[in-house]
Amino acid sequence: MALSGDLWAELPAERRIFCSVLLFSWAVYLWEAFLAHRQRRVYRTTTHVPQELGQIMDSETFEKSRLYQLDKSTFSFWSGLYSEVEGTMILLCGGIPFLWKLSGQISGRAGFGPEYEIVQSLVFLLLATLFSAVTGLPWSLYNTFVIEEKHGFNQQTLGFFFKDAIKKFVVTQCILLPVTSLLLYIIKIGGDYFFIYAWLFTLVVSLVLVTIYADYIAPLFDKFIPLPEGELKQQIETMAKSIDFPLTKVYVVEGSKRSSHSNAYFYGFFKNKRIVLFDTLLEEYSALNKEPAEGEDGENEEAKSKTKNKKQGCKNEEVLAVLGHELGHWKLGHTVKNIIISQMNSFLCFFLFAVLIGQKELFAAFGFYDTQPTLIGLMIIFQFIFSPYNEVLSFCLTVLSRRFEFQADAFAKELGKAKDLYSALIKLNKDNLGFPVSDWIFSMWHYSHPPLLERLQALKDAKQE
Repeated sequence: MALSGDLWAELPAERRIFCSVLLFSWAVYLWEAFLAHRQRRVYRTTTHVPQELGQIMDSETFEKSRLYQLDKSTFSFWSGLYSEVEGTMILLCGGIPFLWKLSGQISGRAGFGPEYEIVQSLVFLLLATLFSAVTGLPWSLYNTFVIEEKHGFNQQTLGFFFKDAIKKFVVTQCILLPVTSLLLYIIKIGGDYFFIYAWLFTLVVSLVLVTIYADYIAPLFDKFIPLPEGELKQQIETMAKSIDFPLTKVYVVEGSKRSSHSNAYFYGFFKNKRIVLFDTLLEEYSALNKEPAEGEDGENEEAKSKTKNKKQGCKNEEVLAVLGHELGHWKLGHTVKNIIISQMNSFLCFFLFAVLIGQKELFAAFGFYDTQPTLIGLMIIFQFIFSPYNEVLSFCLTVLSRRFEFQADAFAKELGKAKDLYSALIKLNKDNLGFPVSDWIFSMWHYSHPPLLERLQALKDAKQE
């Protein structure tokens, strides 16, 4: 043991850094694999509805959810193993410095020499994201057209999938490349306090993106229509007014074109809040509850032919209960608290980046002996050096998220929505084939929402009153 310690101490600093990064990466992977193994064992062995679930889940739905989650877990194991091996090979084979050199050659041919580091950085980023998209494509195809298709969730055609993927890539580059170039420029001209300016810039960018996402970005992929006048809209507006939520618009998004999973969210700042409901959440709007319309052709006809015509979605009272939960996050300040935590973490990371960026050993550890590009420094420090801190932070945020979810449920309960939220949670679990039995360690580490039984138990007393 002492000999091993002596050999480790004799290694150059850059080799120790490199080996530590690899070892920690595999340690995290093995920990995740261990947790996933425990959860897969639950899926395999829990083949009958537990007694406490007998009143809320039938055996057919229970078996469907068990098989769905088992398939997802197996897929996650193999895709995770591939990702870990790919990342390891990239590091061992010098993939990062190779791609940086290739980026320099491409930008050089375009007339931009080594002094144009930002241009080279953007080429590097474009190539890296393209490589990631290409290598991840087979896994995404398998997940969508094998697993999701097998269990009745996929509503996409192959043509829609590729059009969607290309559109996502283009939109991502249109945002990522300009933002990255400005960030690198700020770091270069910011002097000793560049980390403050970089943090302020990322804060502004994040707020702008949150503000414009649903109005300008999301509609590029899904159709948003105002919720028609009627009882549901009136009830939503009345509930929002009762808690002083500054609601301006309510939208329905055609999520069923892509998947039959359901969702709802709100967005906007200050006195300009909007609520977005997925059509799959609404019993009256879900395409899966309707027969395909006759006489339609093209993409819509092909997509509708893939619907499973299974009953899904929630009644109006249950939709209101789900929104009561979501609005509880706003009323209790969870959204603001999450933003504050995120920005405190962002500031700390930029500060530590400023401290570490001058360490040449960090660059040498990843094959950069003669140059220290800012973009590479950001990647090395944020992705690799901070990885232990990121794991701890992620776990803490998961614990906090579960606490917030219980509080939001309690808020909906105070609005008199306990009974409807109780039934809505059961329906949503059924529609999304959620498996209600979990290994306790897996649940503790991964679940940002409390397990279904725990949420139902917290609502049960109020429901019975």
